[in-house]
Amino acid sequence: MNAGRKTSAYQALQYKGGARKTRSIELIGEEPLLIRVDDKPYSVVMRTPGEELFHAAGFCLGEGIVDAPDDFTTIGFCKDLDANVVDVRLKPARAGRIRDILERRSFVSQTSCGICGKEMIADLNQILTPAEDGFVIAIEHIFDCADKLVESQSYYPRTKGSHAALIFDDRLEMIAFAEDVGRHNALDKAIGKAFMNRKLPGAGLLVMSSRISYELVQKAARAHLPMMVSKSRPTSLAVEMARALNMTLACAFDQSELLVVCGQQRIAKALD
Repeated sequence: MNAGRKTSAYQALQYKGGARKTRSIELIGEEPLLIRVDDKPYSVVMRTPGEELFHAAGFCLGEGIVDAPDDFTTIGFCKDLDANVVDVRLKPARAGRIRDILERRSFVSQTSCGICGKEMIADLNQILTPAEDGFVIAIEHIFDCADKLVESQSYYPRTKGSHAALIFDDRLEMIAFAEDVGRHNALDKAIGKAFMNRKLPGAGLLVMSSRISYELVQKAARAHLPMMVSKSRPTSLAVEMARALNMTLACAFDQSELLVVCGQQRIAKALD
C-alpha cells in the first residue's frame, strides 16, 4: 500500500537581506481521498496523506452520516488496498434513516468545499443541536491551549503550509490532534480520533490554526464541541450559526489579546 508522501523537498530561491541563494525547502503533501459509502462514491477531498480512516470517520460524523461509532459496520481501505480510497459501510438500520443524506453523494460535499443556497443551510441546521452550558474556561488557560496547538505542529514549522486542530476535554487535557494541508481535513481527522476513541462526549474546547468558517462551526456542532478558538477572526456566517447554536467563538491573537465574538458565558469573568 502506497500511503503517499506527507512532505516533499524542493529547491527554491531565497531573497534575504539583499542576498540571493538557493535552498532546499519542505512542502506539505496533498492528494485526493475518495470516501465511498456502501460501495458508492460520496465525496472526494484533498488532504495530506495519513490517518485516512480517522479522516473518513470524522468526515462522516460531520456530514450526519453517523451519530456513533457503532453506526459503522466497517471502515477501511478498498479491496485493492488503495490508500487514497476509504470504504465506509453502514449498518442497514442507520443507512435507512439517512437516505436523504446519502442521496446527496452526487453533489460536491457541502462540508469540505463550501455550501450554496439557503435551503441547504436550513437542511444542515436540522441535524445540529445547540451546545449545552456548563463549560467555563479562564482567559489565561485559553492562551495556554493556543500555545499547545503551536507546540504540537510538526509540519508547519518545516513547510509553512499546514493547518491544525486540537481538542481538549473539560479538564483541558489534550484528547486529539491533527495536522493537514486542509483546515476542514485537520478538523475531520481530530474529531475522528476523539470520536473513534470514544472521548468526544467529554470534549470542551477546540483550538484551530485557521480562521473559523461556518463549515467548521457545523463540524464542531455535530461533534457537540461548545467552544472554538482560532488565531483569525471568524466569518460573519460562522458567527450567526454559532450564536444560533449557543456556541462560543473566540480569537487568541497573542498573550495579551483575546476577542470573544459570541458565547461570552463560557469565559471566566475575572482573573486573579
